[in-house]
Amino acid sequence: MTTASAATTTTTRPRFIQIHTLTSYAGVLLNRDDSGMAKRLPFGGTTRIRVSSQCLKRHWRFAGQENHEAAAKVADSLQSLGIPMGERTKELVTGIVMPAAQKVAPEASADQVKLVSDALHVELYGKNGADAKKRQALFFGQPEIDYLTQLATEALAQGTSAEELKTSLKSARANMNALKDAAGLESALFGRMVTSDVASNRDAPIHVAHALTVHAMERDLDFATAVDDLRQRDPNADSGSAGMFDIELTSGVFYGYVNIDVELLVSNLGGDAAVAGDVVGRLLNLIAKVSPGAKKGSTAPFAAAEFMLVEASDEQPRTLANAFRRAVPLKGDVFQHAIDSLGAHLAGLDAAYEPKTSRAQMVANLTGVSNVPAKSVRGLAEFASTAVAATSANAVNSAPATVEA
Repeated sequence: MTTASAATTTTTRPRFIQIHTLTSYAGVLLNRDDSGMAKRLPFGGTTRIRVSSQCLKRHWRFAGQENHEAAAKVADSLQSLGIPMGERTKELVTGIVMPAAQKVAPEASADQVKLVSDALHVELYGKNGADAKKRQALFFGQPEIDYLTQLATEALAQGTSAEELKTSLKSARANMNALKDAAGLESALFGRMVTSDVASNRDAPIHVAHALTVHAMERDLDFATAVDDLRQRDPNADSGSAGMFDIELTSGVFYGYVNIDVELLVSNLGGDAAVAGDVVGRLLNLIAKVSPGAKKGSTAPFAAAEFMLVEASDEQPRTLANAFRRAVPLKGDVFQHAIDSLGAHLAGLDAAYEPKTSRAQMVANLTGVSNVPAKSVRGLAEFASTAVAATSANAVNSAPATVEA
């Protein structure tokens, strides 16, 4: 076993929280490309299986569920915090805002409805916003959606002219930008890019790397046939299948990495460090337990992380993916070899940079990194949450005070 530097816990808020995970999956297709094959990534001269950061964030946002309503019933989901969420869509105006406004103002004429709808599309999605094919899918927080619905309702009820509506919408944009939490919790965590309105952009404090296997790609093609139930009942029908196809299945131990810019997160949450701590604790649980995965019905791609390392410090963030630049050999206990490689790489970095870093780890049925306190996933969440919720922020490069980890 390789030894890393001893861990301490800071009493003041660290600048960064880093989360490293190792998770094993067998016979799955976690994330597909446009041809239906598993996404890949060349690294260290070896092709690895990859899960995109977009895929990971999508599943964490919804706690592995299909929508906000279902996610709200899941323990540790972001929705269960009660903070306004939001929707990423090209169809906000036609799908949500205008139908709600027309229910309140049913007497509005078709011309007035079109005028308001077109004006909203242009203001929100840019000059080509009226053309659905040219719109950018944007993220809107629930307070923004509610505000726009109110604005559209008033415009329909009052018969607002095109010029009046244009002026009203410009002031509305300013008001939306000023609303606390208007962009929704997801934007506060994962950021928002709006090409048509730079003022609406929001930097992401949660930085998510693409997960990749620590070893060379392991894959197989599953030859499958589809049986036609009715043909099976016909004694005169031929015995051929109704369809034949190949499905790529992969297996592997995946390394995942998430960095949290704590000060930016607190700022995005209106300066509320306690809420930021709660968010980080829940996010850590989601990272540990929520599995991405296509073809759920035929592969049941559900697995939990068996190793997690959490770091809290003011040090410059760095991934530990380079521990696997040389692919872990596909022999023996690959997972344990992966932990050993990570520990050796971490020890080398510690010797070179002498960081002042608090650490804790979770290890299930394996041997972890030496001199790092072991905790349950719940304990790791509390460790990270407590660090983030501290009332004062560290100065960069300051030495942390020590408390029992």
